Amino acid sequence: MKKQIVCINWGTKYGAPYINRLYEMVKANITPPFRFVAFTDTRDGVNPEVDCFDLPDMPGFMPERTIGQWPKSRLWAPVLGDLSGPFLFVDLDVAITGSLDPFFEFGSPDDVVLARNAAKPFQKLGQTSIYRMPVGALAPLQDMFAADPQGVADKYRFEQHFVTKNAPGGVVFWPDNWVSHFRIECIPRFPLNYFMESRPPKGTRVVIFAGALNPPDAIAGRYNKRTPHLPPLSHIRRALQGEQKWKGIRQYVKPALWVKEIWDQASVYSPEVTKADK
Repeated sequence: MKKQIVCINWGTKYGAPYINRLYEMVKANITPPFRFVAFTDTRDGVNPEVDCFDLPDMPGFMPERTIGQWPKSRLWAPVLGDLSGPFLFVDLDVAITGSLDPFFEFGSPDDVVLARNAAKPFQKLGQTSIYRMPVGALAPLQDMFAADPQGVADKYRFEQHFVTKNAPGGVVFWPDNWVSHFRIECIPRFPLNYFMESRPPKGTRVVIFAGALNPPDAIAGRYNKRTPHLPPLSHIRRALQGEQKWKGIRQYVKPALWVKEIWDQASVYSPEVTKADK
């Protein structure tokens, strides 16, 4: 199976620095040859080794009042740039901790393969931070969504739930230990989180940062964007002033130095540096 890695970027939250950093993480954790493709609304500052395409059209319209990443539905199109066959989609805000080669060897090339949703383990739902599928495999879902974007979003909330429940032929899940959810699976359980740093479980290849959390937040020791990193006693005092005191007390995390190491090693491309200088 040819190794095609795809990412998508829209708006101003991520941009070229995240595209470039993901490219470097992929490059460091894959056996060549491979192709890295970005569907993006900006190409300014993107490493020329990344193949960039304009964003595919949004099916229907962008629903309101939903927290799902519905712009990802653009990638369900029957035609996707000049790609053909299976591709591995990876979110821009992940930390790659092991080889990506097995993601291209697992299952059948015709499978739609998702990560398991660690937040809802008993509902057998998928997580689309890293998934593999053939181009066009979810085109029927794009038609379903385009017919009633708001209705679909209101029913499923998250685009990954919609995919899990409606993918033609169903979905397959990666082996349990390949993809880990930072907040759920990497942070030690209370009260150990006050004394021990987070770490990815053994066998993890990709760590995802779902929800209101980003790798820079983990590096800074923020449980989420609403919770600043404070010394333990200050964190507890702050939590006791909130409405959900016990929940706030448990939401403590030490700075993730291992994420910082991965983030720093994925050297950020500078437009001033040519490919010959690298």
